[in-house]
Amino acid sequence: MASPIGDMLTLREFDRPDHRAEAGAMAVMTAAFDPRYGEAWTASQLAGFMSMPGVTLLLAQLDQATLGFALMRCVADEAELLLIAVDPKWRDRGVGAKLLENCVIKARKAQVTVLHIEVRENNRAIDFYRRAGFEQVHRRPSYYKGKDGTCYDALSYRLSL
Repeated sequence: MASPIGDMLTLREFDRPDHRAEAGAMAVMTAAFDPRYGEAWTASQLAGFMSMPGVTLLLAQLDQATLGFALMRCVADEAELLLIAVDPKWRDRGVGAKLLENCVIKARKAQVTVLHIEVRENNRAIDFYRRAGFEQVHRRPSYYKGKDGTCYDALSYRLSL
């Protein structure tokens, strides 16, 4: 395992559209999301969400390089972690943990009581979410469809804050 870099990261928060921030997130998304599953968002989808109230894009940067990002939406006393990704070259070094930790801090400050996330059943990040205290609450059969036509269940998790 490579050395942790979480303490060396700069976290930048965006709560309104910012083309440079979105481009940084898109670069990580392209590198991090396996195209077999078709889960990566398009730039226009990301831009559309950035114009919505309660949405925050959090970038994890080292120097000027964006290593990871999280996209979260808060509504009333609940929040959803819509996307979280780390460039594969920087995985297992504390980037995802730092992003998730800061999403939880932001949610608590907004008086959110529950943080939700939904993932594909064979997503390598499931153990990461479980270690962070998320509990599985629902399964949607055949929700995701891979590019080869294979269907995967969606697993819904929640973290009580």
